[in-house]
Amino acid sequence: MPRKPLIVFPVKAPVKDRAFDLCAAIVDSLAAANESLQDGDVLAVSSKYAAIAEGRVVSMNEVRVSAEAEAIAERYMMNPTMVELVLQEADHVFGGIIHDFRGTKVGFLLTHKDGIISPNAGLDRSNIPNGQVVLFPADPYGLAAEIRREMRDRLGVNVGVILTDSWLMPGRLGTTGVALATAGFDPVQDERGKIDLFGNPMQVTQRGIADTICASVQMVMGETAEATPIAIARNTGVQLTDRALSVDDVAIPWELCIYVGSLTAGLLEDHPLRAHITGGNRIIRWPATGD
Repeated sequence: MPRKPLIVFPVKAPVKDRAFDLCAAIVDSLAAANESLQDGDVLAVSSKYAAIAEGRVVSMNEVRVSAEAEAIAERYMMNPTMVELVLQEADHVFGGIIHDFRGTKVGFLLTHKDGIISPNAGLDRSNIPNGQVVLFPADPYGLAAEIRREMRDRLGVNVGVILTDSWLMPGRLGTTGVALATAGFDPVQDERGKIDLFGNPMQVTQRGIADTICASVQMVMGETAEATPIAIARNTGVQLTDRALSVDDVAIPWELCIYVGSLTAGLLEDHPLRAHITGGNRIIRWPATGD
């Protein structure tokens, strides 16, 4: 039976900068946009919007900066307060780099946080008043499951839920969508053992369904002043489940990541970027631009 075309509906929502009732805002925004959820839809919610709803906003002038953060900030030409927040929030910090954007040098730290390898542990200073930083939601998977339950209770629909974020793909210019958390459907579809067009068995392929849906909804949600933190993805083909999901359903240990693993412990012995560990095992550093 032919698949129906994928449809994505953008849903605008009120701009927020402090804690609020997220599920009420979703329901009200759907009504204001004259959109309704259907069984089988995937509801995508900006992880930043969700984090603001939880009050996960930090005023930078209230952060006490450590000596370690000061030293790293000087090395990578970063704001010391941002570095301190990264050290507090990240599950692991690999190192950093300095970019020259049109004559302005900007530093970033590469981190592992909530199963995602991204700059600065997902900290975000955009679309929030100056001097404030938005952190990731405290429990992304728990929050996604809560939103799903609330949509079922309030609207009587059985949907999947994604908390969306944007990230940089290694070696590529530009951001794309990534699922910070999922509820109601398996985020990864295992293709191993299936047969391709020429009868060859698939050996390693596993499709990132949640991340792929995120990439599609990012097209309508935007990144700047769109005020569209909600989207509905319809006809995705996902099979809904009540199974409890966690980061273990989609993430792998960073040591097994082909990018990070190859650029740290997996470097060739004579490679000029041969990794080395300094200052204990918390931060793995390699030469960065500007050093």
